Amino acid sequence: MKRLIFHIDVNSAFLSWEAARRVSQGEDDIRKIPSAIGGDREKRTGVILAKSIPAKKYGIKTGDPVAMALRKCPDLFLTRPDFRLYEQSSKAFMDIVRSYAPVVEKYSIDERFADFSGTQNVYPDPIALAHTIKDRIRDELSFTVNVGIGDCKLLAKMASDFEKPDKVHTLFLSEIQVKMWPLPVRELFTVGASTAEKLEKARIRTIGDLANTDLSRVQKLVGMKLGQQIHDYANGIDPSPVLAAPEEAKGYSISTTLEEVLSRLSRPTPSSWPSQTASQPGCGLTG
Repeated sequence: MKRLIFHIDVNSAFLSWEAARRVSQGEDDIRKIPSAIGGDREKRTGVILAKSIPAKKYGIKTGDPVAMALRKCPDLFLTRPDFRLYEQSSKAFMDIVRSYAPVVEKYSIDERFADFSGTQNVYPDPIALAHTIKDRIRDELSFTVNVGIGDCKLLAKMASDFEKPDKVHTLFLSEIQVKMWPLPVRELFTVGASTAEKLEKARIRTIGDLANTDLSRVQKLVGMKLGQQIHDYANGIDPSPVLAAPEEAKGYSISTTLEEVLSRLSRPTPSSWPSQTASQPGCGLTG
């Protein structure tokens, strides 16, 4: 049976969920201004967990220390994370996806895999279905998602990372040569900075280069296990199933650990694969 997998990813989840709550309370939409979630503005400690598109234009990146982000944009609107809100929003997001898909996997707090294999009689047009799910989440929950569609989890996830926000993209095996192979090798899932550097030094610069390099050479560069994995991924090979495991209950007792916890939840490791009032500030570039 031909596989059909969706990867559904909330756009800038923590900031979007905070913005949706504020809009529902009659406040301004912080997604329209330079804004971010994370850390303590007064103490200038912590890191940026999520940022708005206007903040991104000032060079602010997820993972930036708060002090660095404020140097880049002194008028940055910054608010602390709210884990209870994120859990509520994540559950509402999951409930909508589950209303369509036979099998749904919670990959992280803001990502879901959905297996629609064998549902062609119910959903004859997968792209139309993806738009229906995406638009329902936007209209009912007031935040946006990207939906990637592919023959496996790897391709669906790669597709969802294409142009954002509020988009649907496909990446089927028949499309990888055109859509995936021209991308820099460091954009392939599980290829970190160190691995990318080794590959690039060996003149393996694109995903297509990696896909067409002899496996034994790749394994000599990065190791047997990782070499096999990234070579398979570059060729669109990923047999891992979508796992409908029960959601694990989590509790946190102290806020000082929250940013680290949220960072791990929002960016899972490869092994997990099976109060301010918003205004309209203008940020000046500094330095």
